Amino acid sequence: MVRAAVVGATGYAGAELVRILSGHPHARLSMITSRQYVGTRFSDIYPSMAGIVDLTCQPFSEEAVSEASDVVFTALPHKASMAVVPGLIGQGKKVIDLGADFRFKDPALYEAWYEPHQAKDLLESAVYGLPEIYFSEIRNASLIGNPGCYPTSVVLPLLPLVKARFVDLENIISDSKSGASGAGRSVSLATLFCEVNEGFKAYKVAEHRHNPEMDEVLSLFAGRAIHITFVPHLVPMTRGMLTTTYVGLKESISTQDVTSCLDIFFENKPFVRICPPGKFPDTRHVKGTNFCDIGVRVAERTKRLILVSAIDNLVKGASGQAVQNMNIMFGFPETAGLDQVPFPL
Repeated sequence: MVRAAVVGATGYAGAELVRILSGHPHARLSMITSRQYVGTRFSDIYPSMAGIVDLTCQPFSEEAVSEASDVVFTALPHKASMAVVPGLIGQGKKVIDLGADFRFKDPALYEAWYEPHQAKDLLESAVYGLPEIYFSEIRNASLIGNPGCYPTSVVLPLLPLVKARFVDLENIISDSKSGASGAGRSVSLATLFCEVNEGFKAYKVAEHRHNPEMDEVLSLFAGRAIHITFVPHLVPMTRGMLTTTYVGLKESISTQDVTSCLDIFFENKPFVRICPPGKFPDTRHVKGTNFCDIGVRVAERTKRLILVSAIDNLVKGASGQAVQNMNIMFGFPETAGLDQVPFPL
């Protein structure tokens, strides 16, 4: 039984980790930390967990966390993780970071979009935690940079087609719609109920921090620089993410050609489901699960490929994917603790 600690357990991603780990057959939730709720039982913060998780939130201590765990999930704001991860790695712990601090290979790219990096020496050994792409590397890793929710929804359907050289790399446009939980649990005017309800808006147009993350991963596989146009939107719902990507095709390729390419690439990948011809994903159908559903259509008139993907931004877009990474690192079944059956409605 692996002992798992969650650092930053009371934010939305941290709470989702606690929920998933509490039912994991091969992991025991051994410690949770919180800066804001030290001394408070987790079930008092999230009453739905009463009788399931009654651990008390502890202050962060490198020594205490290391002593209590075999694997540490850091669900902290950007910049906070890089301050604590090196010490945990130094203590021989496996670390899965849900922030952006260890997602980039190029420290200059990180610093251009975030802030100065305090642990650059770890970036080369950190593995980008997209299991369908980097399974072998994850299996041998000590440090995982868990992907962002938007990049997960964009890269998963797109990367197989980049590898197959189906698409025009100069002509990729993605727009994504996310539930308000993607902004985190901290109080913000932009995500108050009255600011979000009955509205639908784009934000951080062509300047979202997840854009360079997508560019770097796709560029590594393409063997050349790729810069996609990306526009996120805020939807008045709690959780879920739907991404539509528009791609120019290099040659005459049919919907069936694209579907076959994806079917082959994701064969034996338990959390990617390719929709039948004529069907497209719905965020309701992945809610609370680690699935990524993908739908495909080639618009014959414009010779443009349209990819639609749906994930739960808190599960496959964050905490579920982090647990999937843990499973691979420790040799557990990839689906362990993540085999929730989707709600029919």
